[in-house]
Amino acid sequence: MSTAETACQSTPEQAGLRVETIPFDQIPQQTRLFLDYLRDPIGLRRFYPESVRAHYEVSERRDRVLAHHQTDRAAVCDALEQMNRSWGASEKTLANIRLLREADCIAVVSGQQAGLFTGPLYTIYKALSAVKLSECMIQRGIKSVPVFWMATEDHDFPEVAKAEIINRDCALGSVIVPAEVHGDGLPVGRVVLDESIKATLQSLLEALPQTEFSNDLEKILRDAYQPGRKFSDAFAQVMTALFGQKGLILLDPLDPQLKKTAAPLYAEAARRAQEIAIAIVNRSRELEEAGYHAQVAPSENSFPLFWHDENGARHALTRTDNGKYQAKSGSQQPDPQGGLNSEGEFTADELAEWALREPDRFSPNVTLRAVVQDFLLPTVAYYGGAAEIAYFAQTAEVYRILDRPVTPILPRAGMTLVERHTWRSLERYGIRLTDFFAGLDHVLARVVKEYLGRETSEAFDHTTRSFNSELDDLQEQLRRVDPTLAEALDKGRRKINYQIDGLRTRFNRAQVGRDEAVHRQIERAFDLLYPGKTLQERRINITSLLARHGRYAVDWVYDAIDLASNDHQIVYL
Repeated sequence: MSTAETACQSTPEQAGLRVETIPFDQIPQQTRLFLDYLRDPIGLRRFYPESVRAHYEVSERRDRVLAHHQTDRAAVCDALEQMNRSWGASEKTLANIRLLREADCIAVVSGQQAGLFTGPLYTIYKALSAVKLSECMIQRGIKSVPVFWMATEDHDFPEVAKAEIINRDCALGSVIVPAEVHGDGLPVGRVVLDESIKATLQSLLEALPQTEFSNDLEKILRDAYQPGRKFSDAFAQVMTALFGQKGLILLDPLDPQLKKTAAPLYAEAARRAQEIAIAIVNRSRELEEAGYHAQVAPSENSFPLFWHDENGARHALTRTDNGKYQAKSGSQQPDPQGGLNSEGEFTADELAEWALREPDRFSPNVTLRAVVQDFLLPTVAYYGGAAEIAYFAQTAEVYRILDRPVTPILPRAGMTLVERHTWRSLERYGIRLTDFFAGLDHVLARVVKEYLGRETSEAFDHTTRSFNSELDDLQEQLRRVDPTLAEALDKGRRKINYQIDGLRTRFNRAQVGRDEAVHRQIERAFDLLYPGKTLQERRINITSLLARHGRYAVDWVYDAIDLASNDHQIVYL
């Protein structure tokens, strides 16, 4: 094992945590592209030109990244300092911003939408993955800082307006911000909270258990989520409170200074809009021919930037038959003079000039976003999830056209956190997380068969074996007389087995139903560990853990992250 690899490795067990792992190919709903990327990213160099086999190899890109990073560091860091101070930045974060001003400092980046109360747990895992790799590099003498890119330009408010929690009854609950606070097409970062946030916050606090950590959590949330504050600023303030001591730098791409700094890239992307669109269409075709999927629906008429009207709502632009661009049908048409234009058609060069002049009227689409990020920052690696890894297979073409080094994407940490009250129930009945992947009925059947109704379950098994054995003998005799009779018997066998399986399921439920405590324990464990038949990290909010364990939960997650592993981790708290 190399010195570099050793320096970057620390195991959860060294932190005193009990951890199990599950390969992602054993978890439902994973795409072939994601699984192949985890197995051998180098084998996919066609789609990921600068992929690496392991996290510790990304530092080898340092000189290349620094050579291509020509953006004004002072302007970027001035903006970062101002925004992070406004969110209550720690001295360690401010020190990292000062470090980023130095010409030989690189950044480890991750990001996510600004979800309510920080959103799903994977937001936390992304941030801490970046922090951990950055600290690993610092230990090796490489100047590095962790940066979290808040996707404030996204306009999908329903996706971020809900927070799901484990309530005081250890059941799944949720709170939501009313949709009325979001103007049509408005980026999430420009949504302003109104008085309704008080009721949302109160509902959350009443649903969570009262513990010695409740007052601290309530202060964090009440200080951040106030009427009149931007939705994204509230998110940033909570993230700062949780991760400030780890030096995490938060970045809001809606910041006017950052927009101004990114304007040259906006303009270049606008000028080469058709070339970019065609390249993405071709790349998408290549992915599909290789047996993969295209995460972004491609179009040769797409434009890499959204246009924002005077109300702040964003609109997609599309290429018309005459080679010019206009807002999609039904949208207001852009007018660089500030009003509305009945024609609203512009050449790529005209839009490029407009982007240089008023960059705050534009924002990148999903294929350009990462390129803008890595234009502003000296990004050595980005931590993302399965969908982002898929995006990067298409986005690599945009990097190529704009002559930017392609950033390697690393799979973020993935975890299922199992609290004591849950893992005790699982151990009592020999249940593992993987059992839930087959559904709740499957788990109930196992518990009945092995613990609650063993004799009847064995009787079902005996009846099925005996019945099918007798039918096998009869079928063989019928086949010798008339093959069609044997086929008819097969149909009857399937119907009878179906009926027996139905009776078995009804028996399992009835048996578990006789012991309400057992049924409740298993059902709740299912809801908490695999809610909605998806991984816990995609649903549950960090406030559930903060209410029960305080800020220690953040340290446990950080300690549990194993940079050397691409498996999903089960962490027992």
